[in-house]
Order: sequence, then C-alpha cells, then structure tokens
Amino acid sequence: MTDAGAGDQLEPRTVTITRADLVAYAGASGDLNPIHWNERVALEVGLPGVIAHGMFTMSLAARYVGDLAGDPAAVVAFSTRFTRPVVVPDDDAGATVELGAKVTDVADDGTRTVSVTATHEGKGVLGKAVATVRPR
Repeated sequence: MTDAGAGDQLEPRTVTITRADLVAYAGASGDLNPIHWNERVALEVGLPGVIAHGMFTMSLAARYVGDLAGDPAAVVAFSTRFTRPVVVPDDDAGATVELGAKVTDVADDGTRTVSVTATHEGKGVLGKAVATVRPR
C-alpha cells in the first residue's frame, strides 16, 4: 500500500463467516446475545436469521486493511457505521462478505486515508468505513 496513490483501488478480498466463527467471536468478545447463534431467537425478534456481530464484520474489514498495509499496527484509525446485518446460514458454506478499498488521500507524511467497502449479497453492510494508515 505504500506505493498507492490517491484514487488507487486496492486488491479486493472475499471472506467467509460461519456459525462457528460467530460462536468463537461471542466467546472472545463476551457478546453472547443469542441473535448471533440461535435461529429461533433471531427470528422471534424480527431478524431474517442469525446475524454476524457488527464488530466482527468491522474487525474483518480492519484486518483486511492491516493486511494491505503489511502491518496491522499501521492502521491507526478505523471508523464505520453498521448499515445492514450479515445473515449467516447454518451450513458449511456460511456467508460471504466482499471487501474492497480505495486510497482517497495521501498526506504529506505518507499517511493514507482509505475508504473501505463491505458487501454481502450485493448490499453494503458497512457505511462510511474509513481507515487511516501510517507509512511503515
């Protein structure tokens, strides 16, 4: 990413989220809300099914930017809004999230502002996702 200029699209990535990922994240984060692992509860509260934790989806996008930067510590800021849930089916295939990024600005010190997209089934799941990446 250190050679990327303003306007450059960065290499996209597709990630898969499974129910096992959600259970592992729930345990690690302490967010044991059953909408993230129990189909019956998710449907009872009006969701279309079990949904991924928003912060888990955000972490996948932040990891993607860190990988693009070549150093996760280079990502000094990341912000987003959660616009749509990722519904994760109870199967071996899981749900896919397509990640993309574009450098929108390069500061005099080499710090890059990166706009990140995350889509599931063709619809955005993160809005106004922006990372600040310092040079390595």
